[in-house]
Amino acid sequence: MGSVERAVVDYDMIIIGAGISGINAAYRVQTELPGYSYTILEARDAIGGTWDLFRYPGIRSDSDLHTFGFPWRPWSKPKAIADGESIRNYIKESASLNGIDKKVQFHHKVLAADWSSQEQQWNLTVDGSGEKKDYRAKFIIFSTGYYDYNEPLKTTIPGLENFQGTVIHPQFWPEHLDYTGKKIVIIGSGATAITLLPSLAEKAAKVTMLQRSPTYILALPAVDPSGDWMRRWLPAWMAHTLVRWKFLVLPFLFFKFCRAFPNAARKVIRKGTEKVLPKSMPHDPNFNPSYGPWEQRLCVCPDGDFFKSLKTNGDVVTDTIKNVTSTGIETSSGKTLETDIIITATGLKLLLAGGAHITVDGSPVDISQKYMFKGAMLQDIPNAAIVIGYTNASWTLGADSTALLVCRLLKQMKKRGETSVVPTVPKGEKMKDMPVLNLNSTYIDKARGQLPKAGDVAPWQPRSNYFTDYWVATYGTLSTGLQFSKPAKKVN
Repeated sequence: MGSVERAVVDYDMIIIGAGISGINAAYRVQTELPGYSYTILEARDAIGGTWDLFRYPGIRSDSDLHTFGFPWRPWSKPKAIADGESIRNYIKESASLNGIDKKVQFHHKVLAADWSSQEQQWNLTVDGSGEKKDYRAKFIIFSTGYYDYNEPLKTTIPGLENFQGTVIHPQFWPEHLDYTGKKIVIIGSGATAITLLPSLAEKAAKVTMLQRSPTYILALPAVDPSGDWMRRWLPAWMAHTLVRWKFLVLPFLFFKFCRAFPNAARKVIRKGTEKVLPKSMPHDPNFNPSYGPWEQRLCVCPDGDFFKSLKTNGDVVTDTIKNVTSTGIETSSGKTLETDIIITATGLKLLLAGGAHITVDGSPVDISQKYMFKGAMLQDIPNAAIVIGYTNASWTLGADSTALLVCRLLKQMKKRGETSVVPTVPKGEKMKDMPVLNLNSTYIDKARGQLPKAGDVAPWQPRSNYFTDYWVATYGTLSTGLQFSKPAKKVN
């Protein structure tokens, strides 16, 4: 029997992923490009992306919601650092209020995407609830985040197979786990570990964060006092605008201060940490990183909850693991940490485009060999954007810059009758390769061979800050580094 031909569904735009980036892109498309047909293909069964997937205790943002939230629907709650459920509900409500939720096709995972120069369109192979489906689109936006939803970062922990207790990775937290009265060791020192410790300490007998190297932790108010005052006395639109600008400008200035004057910044952070540390907990080596502030992402704990837990049943041990036994962990310095549960908060496995197989006219694309155009599009790949946010600011800021740039680009192409645009590095152009993500975190270092590249020449330079990128997306040139095509003229 011959194969059954599958129906093909056509759209002007296909957005891949219904997380915060995908919902934002959809809003920009339907407001900036009225008349464009679009859909969102979501591999999972819910809107929210990371905020629907991650359900570990205490999950919260590590960026303020005044900038992490959508610019077109200001975050109105008092807490600047919000819990995961509040963020998940906010994303879903934002989608529903704008009719975006009606455009989402759940359980639709993009397996492959092939650009056809002859047809001037993308041909997508999609797994829709176990059934192979075909879609066509003039333009696609990969709003899939930057890590693997199905597999965490692999790390070698000697003797872990010996452990007779429970081993958990935060990415796959057991829904009904009861850790009341248990002894817990969290391996890692990043944002996830610093979020988990105070939350677990509320029920557990003891929670120890075992770190190979420390990170910088800032204790900030959960509710911004000045923002609370503005919301009470000023019109809502004015209060939202002023609070948002405050959280745009001050963290940016602090980041610049840290990178320009690392020793001074280190002293400022140390002074703040020593104020909230219990007297029994030494600052060195537990809170004295070997790197400068903002060489890796700074961690935030609202109202100093992390440090408060160290005054009760929380602990920090800076050491390396010699071996895991059936009942605990032996460290290289000779300590034994008895535990019932081991949590491997050791990072995320990076994965771009949701793992889809991308080809151009049938030829596979190696993303790691491509430069990023203005942090939004990939060299030699037509009519496609890939959303990568900031490492030193809220992810949504970078996502919105990308969405605005794409919409402006499509408006120009429609006006000029063009059907495709492809970022192209001129022949003979000499560039120094630069990382597209400017942090030296372990999980980023391990993914260097998978991430695209940035260059030291515009428009291939890595993103620097939201203010510059917003200006570029709104007013910058749309000619340098891009090649445009029009439909071929028919010959009679």
